[in-house]
Amino acid sequence: MGDCSQFAVAPPATHRVWADDAASFSTYRIAALHHNMHEHPLFQMHELAKLAKELVPFSQCRFMRHDVTPASKIAHDALHPDGRSIDECFERIEELNAWLALYNIEVIPRYQALLGDIVDTMRAQIEREQPGIFRVNGFVFITVPPSVTPFHIDRENNLWLQLHGRKTLNVWDHRDRSIVPAEAVEDFIVTHSLRKVRFKEEFRPLSHEFNAHPGDGVYFPSTSPHMTNSDTAWTSPGDRVSISIGVTFYTSATRKAARIHQANRVLRRCGLSPAYPGDSPALDGLKAPVGRLVGAARASIVSRIGPAARFKLATAPPPGSY
Repeated sequence: MGDCSQFAVAPPATHRVWADDAASFSTYRIAALHHNMHEHPLFQMHELAKLAKELVPFSQCRFMRHDVTPASKIAHDALHPDGRSIDECFERIEELNAWLALYNIEVIPRYQALLGDIVDTMRAQIEREQPGIFRVNGFVFITVPPSVTPFHIDRENNLWLQLHGRKTLNVWDHRDRSIVPAEAVEDFIVTHSLRKVRFKEEFRPLSHEFNAHPGDGVYFPSTSPHMTNSDTAWTSPGDRVSISIGVTFYTSATRKAARIHQANRVLRRCGLSPAYPGDSPALDGLKAPVGRLVGAARASIVSRIGPAARFKLATAPPPGSY
């Protein structure tokens, strides 16, 4: 376990993100970060309120119910459960105990540029091991405690930053198959299903736990299981809002792993038990080109069938997955 706030703060010459130990930073390990992005004008509450309104036409301003637990299914609704407007949610955010998620903020050009700037501050360390960064996305979470983000995995690598208030992040080693089995990871990468990704309370002691304050952050690799919570212990009237952002991105390495998962799905359906990506570099080299063709073929088929058949027969591989 660790409290990110114990580390020294770097000089705030520019808005940036940095690893506590840049020399030993690895894209394949969980790492504590620091940043001063919480001071950036575009991450202040009034600017985020404007952003939320701009995301409404894209159905990318989402709301979560308050009865979720770490074991709940991830479910964000495009409409407030009580029918409230975005303006009212921000004006009365503490009173309403609002829980908002702003998805894919990169669709707004000024935030697309900002996300690129954030990744650029870590690009040298990232591309030492994983060149070819692409498809940078941003997800902002605005909550009034108590709040929980359920246990799940993502396809992308993640620069997770705390911008306001406090939040606890639990994240597990992406290679620990006792937490999420290989077939469950494969199912998620290939079909976007989290059905087999399930939280058990006995997992909690095995996590890396970060008690994050503004300026704290965490890097974690693609498919690292994680969840967050924010309690009321730190809050006071007028200071009850916790804001964090996940800046996610793919690389040539995440794309290769996804292609191998695509090939493994075919092999598994043939009754075989294929090696997990990374377990056999020689086999990975053979499977990756096959997985690319499988993914491209699935995408082509799904694009040609009607919506009803698409729902029943197949889903296209998610972006960045082949």
